[in-house]
Parts: sequence; structure tokens; C-alpha cells
Amino acid sequence: MFDRHMRPMIERRLAHMAKALAHRHVSANWLTGAGVVAGLMAALSVAEGAFWAGLALGALSRLLDGLDGMVARLNSPGPIGGYLDILADFTVFAALPIGFAVVAPATNALPAVFLLASFFVNAASFLGFAILAEQFGKRSRLNGEKSHFHATGLIEGTETIVFFGLCMIWPAGFAVLAPTFAVLTLLTAIARVRRAWQMFAD
Repeated sequence: MFDRHMRPMIERRLAHMAKALAHRHVSANWLTGAGVVAGLMAALSVAEGAFWAGLALGALSRLLDGLDGMVARLNSPGPIGGYLDILADFTVFAALPIGFAVVAPATNALPAVFLLASFFVNAASFLGFAILAEQFGKRSRLNGEKSHFHATGLIEGTETIVFFGLCMIWPAGFAVLAPTFAVLTLLTAIARVRRAWQMFAD
């Protein structure tokens, strides 16, 4: 919901760094990979109860995720970069709930399963929409230049980052926050299916 508003502000602040990396021929795909590693280390830190380390590593992961697309656009992006970027995001956002389930299985395991299920359904609605949009030649730049049709919704990247940040700051609240966020994520998927039906059913 907030991605379209946050992205221009973030990109203005990262523009100098992105240009410096592109000038030094740092690969956007390397940044994507580094972001995945940082995200997985964040999940591992959460699993070990090191929540502040997880917060720092998670922030680094999202910083690298923001930079990779900007560097790719400066260095003539290719289709594989967009594919790797989507895979990286889904990998990190799948690993973090597992970390919370591991650190406190008695209270967090079921909420984590519900959250992961909602992510799975939402991802299917997102990627399915992108496939349909490609078939019908639809384009969208609401969330900036993307290698695919980026269908907006109630829960997007900004909201997900804020959610996990809150969980790391207040880990005892995961059992309450996760089901709430899962419901909002499922509502996002339902709204996206409704939009797809309106746009492509005929």
C-alpha cells in the first residue's frame, strides 16, 4: 500500500550510493545474492534469540534489495535480474517466520505456519497476476520500473518490512502480530484475485 509513496523517497536517498556501485561495476545480481545472505543470517539470528542482530541484518538485507534494482537500471538490466530479485524476496520473507517458530515453538509455531500459508497464497496471486498481465500486454509503473507487472495491494514490501521490524523489537508479540498480518495478507490476495477477474475474465 505504501510502496509507491516510499520508493521515490528511498531511491532519492540511495541514488548516490547506487551510482557509486554502478561506476565500480558492482553486479546487481551480486547485491541480490548478498541481500539473501543477510536476510538468512537475520532469520538465523532470530532463531537464536539475537533479535537486535536480526533487526540490523534484516535492515542490511532490505538496503541491498533496494540497491540492486537501482544498480541494474544504471547498468542496463536483464530479465534474469528481475527473476532473481523476486526469488530473493520470497526466500527472505519465508525464512524469517521460521526463525520465530524455532526460537519459541510453543507460542510461535502455529502463528508462523499461518503466516507462511498467507505468504504462499499471496505470492501465487501476485505471480499469477503478473503472468496474465504479460499475456495481455499490461504494464504498470506505480511501483517504479519493474521486470514484471507489479500488482499493488494492501500488504506490500514496506508493510512486510515494518511488520518484521516490529516483531524483532517486540518478539513476545509475534504470536499476536503474525496472525493479524496473515489475515491482512490474505485480504490482499483476495483483492488481487478480484482485480484480475475484472481485468482479464472477458
